[in-house]
Amino acid sequence: MKIGKLVFFVSAITLLSISLAFAGVLEGKKLFEDPKFAGSTNEKSCNSCHPGGSGLQKAGEKTSFTIMGKQKDSLEDTVNLCIQMALKGKSISKDSQKMKDIVSYVKSLKGKKIKKKRVITGC
Repeated sequence: MKIGKLVFFVSAITLLSISLAFAGVLEGKKLFEDPKFAGSTNEKSCNSCHPGGSGLQKAGEKTSFTIMGKQKDSLEDTVNLCIQMALKGKSISKDSQKMKDIVSYVKSLKGKKIKKKRVITGC
């Protein structure tokens, strides 16, 4: 009986962890598509430059980025650079829930086949 309870407990914890991670991905996708994310002042969203996540399939596994002529050492710093430069918004805290969610979404794109779409010039 003790083993049964242990298996149930471990299963419940695992399912809870998976559902919380999935919730982060879903919330991150909403933020990615939101033209008001991080105080965007030009009605662009992350999705404007990366339709459907285009070009980000390997971003989750990288440790350094060169974007818009600038070197960044983390995905979080890169997200903030895009917020500032492309969205004309304000950086968000690297340890905020919004950052965790958007990073979860970007990491979820790994290995996905994304149909190339037109990327807006100037992003």
